[in-house]
Amino acid sequence: MNPQSRSTSYSSTLAPRAVRRPSVNSRLSFAVSNAERGENSNGQGIAAQHQIEEEIAKIKRYEDFTTIDWVQDAAREQLRRKSRRKRTAGLYDTGRFDWKQRILESYEAAQGWIVVTIIGAAIGINAAFLNIITEWLSDIKLGYCKTGFYLNENFCCWGEDNGCADWHRWTGFEPANYFIYIIFAICFAFTAATLVKSYAPYAAGSGISEIKCIIAGFVMKGFLGFWTLLIKSIALPLAIGSGLSVGKEGPSVHYAVCTGNVISRMFTKYRRNASKTREILSACAAAGVAVAFGSPIGGVLFSLEEMSSYFPLKTMWRSYFCALVATAVLAAMNPFRTGQLVMFQVRYDRTWHFFEVVFYIIIGIFGGLYGAFVMKWNLRVQAFRKKYLSNYAILEATLLAAATAIVCYPNAFLRIEMTESMEILFLECEGAEDYHGLCEPDHRLRNVISLLLATVIRIFFVIISYGCKVPAGIFVPSMAIGASFGRTVGIIVQALHEANPQSVFFSTCQPDVPCITPGTYAFLGAAAALSGIMHITVSVVVIMFELTGALTYILPTMIVVGVTKAVSELFGKGGIADRMIWFSGFPYLDNKEDHNFGVPVSHAMITDVVSIPSTGLTLKAVERLLSKDSYQGFPIVDDETSKTLIGYIGRTELCYAVERAKKERTLSPLAKCTFASRNTTLDSTVPIYHPSSSSNNHQQEPDYSTSTQTTIDFTPYIDHTPLSVHPRLPLETVMELFRKIGPRVILIEHRGRLMGLVTVKDCLKYQFKAEAAENGERDREILGMEQEGQERVWEVMKAAAGWVSEKVTGWSGGRIRLRDSWEGNRGVNQQQQQQQGGILEGTEMELDEGGGGLDSQGDGIEGGRVERRGR
Repeated sequence: MNPQSRSTSYSSTLAPRAVRRPSVNSRLSFAVSNAERGENSNGQGIAAQHQIEEEIAKIKRYEDFTTIDWVQDAAREQLRRKSRRKRTAGLYDTGRFDWKQRILESYEAAQGWIVVTIIGAAIGINAAFLNIITEWLSDIKLGYCKTGFYLNENFCCWGEDNGCADWHRWTGFEPANYFIYIIFAICFAFTAATLVKSYAPYAAGSGISEIKCIIAGFVMKGFLGFWTLLIKSIALPLAIGSGLSVGKEGPSVHYAVCTGNVISRMFTKYRRNASKTREILSACAAAGVAVAFGSPIGGVLFSLEEMSSYFPLKTMWRSYFCALVATAVLAAMNPFRTGQLVMFQVRYDRTWHFFEVVFYIIIGIFGGLYGAFVMKWNLRVQAFRKKYLSNYAILEATLLAAATAIVCYPNAFLRIEMTESMEILFLECEGAEDYHGLCEPDHRLRNVISLLLATVIRIFFVIISYGCKVPAGIFVPSMAIGASFGRTVGIIVQALHEANPQSVFFSTCQPDVPCITPGTYAFLGAAAALSGIMHITVSVVVIMFELTGALTYILPTMIVVGVTKAVSELFGKGGIADRMIWFSGFPYLDNKEDHNFGVPVSHAMITDVVSIPSTGLTLKAVERLLSKDSYQGFPIVDDETSKTLIGYIGRTELCYAVERAKKERTLSPLAKCTFASRNTTLDSTVPIYHPSSSSNNHQQEPDYSTSTQTTIDFTPYIDHTPLSVHPRLPLETVMELFRKIGPRVILIEHRGRLMGLVTVKDCLKYQFKAEAAENGERDREILGMEQEGQERVWEVMKAAAGWVSEKVTGWSGGRIRLRDSWEGNRGVNQQQQQQQGGILEGTEMELDEGGGGLDSQGDGIEGGRVERRGR
């Protein structure tokens, strides 16, 4: 396959079932008909050109796994505004600009704020219901409320601190309760995984990595669609209720962005324009974090720091407003009936002492080490899952839930839901509530051991659970791990103070006043772990401040997060979301990385470029080029000898132009096609087919049915000002152009002569090659050892599965044979693995076209696709 296609198509880690959708030809025919109707009814050059641009943009929304050209999108928006201004001016001139038109103009201006308000309210309502359902599902595993089965433990025992008689355990026999707990966990996980696999594969995981790429311009059909929103909202409480070491705060960003995408698609202004959709998606990401943590300002900063590569002032203001509306609606619904937006929201009224900075630094170091350790091993687990377990998604999630329930139930801090655990660990000890003797000095050793075990066990389950095919976040699990470690440190410091109250080290403590507050250490540990796993700083400090409202603890939080950041940077840049982008092979240039390759762009560019001469090409030759999926666009040159660059035409634009010309009249395959301006190349006596004409030089289209000429002019579809650079321009500067301007392709020319082209994918491939050359031998050895270890683990799993299947077959008298299905799935899995390439290897092209792109509400890729790979 020609490398020129590298600019656009990428594969997904998911492989849903295939569903046929309308063909490209049918959509092109429909678009041509619409454009002709618009041109005939309008009669104005700009309006007709705008109509054609809109139809081409509509076709492009069906192109999955492509990148949006932000330069063309901006030009299309300018054309839309110009057309609207001319229409408005025409109404003024004719005296038809009445009060109805003024209302329409006002609605057009306020449409952005109306959309943001509706989206924010929908996100807040959804978050409130998900909080209520999640708490009930988490508590139902332990018991039920006798006064109302639909009540969770907090609502059942309202006003009580340590349980009540109305909340009843399932049985009085503890082993039976243990068994019921495991059964509920298995059922919840099985249901969630089945829903995800059957209806919306994109609902699995956190979604933050993919949303970062989508906001940057990568099209993933159905990822933000209605079915993804629906299944994510249903399966997320089930996954959390199953007890899996996953959180709902990451997926809350996904369902918030899905909500914004689905609602904004109802408005033409956002359905047509990708840049305006990007503003909405950035605002929705902020609202998702705001309702997850009860932190509207933190949500805006999270969207700025982590999610958006392009964040102008207007987007920040709309993100703030969307987060404000969502948080206000959530507060009005008051899902916990405590006035709190999240369960683990606390308030501290004590100050801290400078000697505690030593222990804060320890917590910060733990946060950095935790993030590096979990990211390293989780990526290895992800690679193993992708290679061996892709066909056993439901079984994997079910077994993980069973193992988590079996191991975690005996530990008092792992048995309960993670947000409830953090609420307990954050609290001060002076209140009436005391879970598991956490505040009793006689139980300190037992609690320290229990908390350390909870920390280690939770880390293990986070590593193997994050990435399984259920809605799964990593924010809250990381915060729970940090809280358990931080509380352990706080208990130890409190014990040291009580054992040595007269020590110089504790001289700043006031007598007869509690000096150490272990809950604050848990709070700081949660901040450290969250910062360590995501590599974010400012937004973590603000989120934790909004959770506590304690101004006095901003400085300790900044110290902890700063130490965590410094330690994390020693093990590589980028958090778990950035590592997952790299792992999935998405075309994303991270603006957090500073490169110094020291080479010109000619080292990374493609030199084997298929270009189109301005004249002399027949219609048959053009269709032959379009029949090859290898090409996503073609530079236009004066001739093949001089290679003088004239412009660039995309594959979609050329397909549309050919389809429209053929619809106008029957054309001979030998009809000549021209791609240059008629003023410079063509004779004025030659009839030319014009899709649209300039408003200053408007003329009637020729009648091809009577014409003997066979020349077709595709000039109006050409981009005459493509972004081009000199071959000696530094590669780092070109990568910055991709980040800041966002073109799909950059042409390389020298003194007007086409030398090659470069895309984001080419830049990434050169980056990977440079890094591999720097650490080549060591990386190959590590990779070999990892693959060998994965093979050994897989052999052990196969042996265990074979032993279980034999036992089940024996117990059932041969009626149940698990080995047959196991072997069959394994064969399919091996066949799929043979068809898969490495990250950024080759190009994946769809055989079945999918339904809405970045702006899809429908099934999109959830319905499936068939991939073809090659070079």
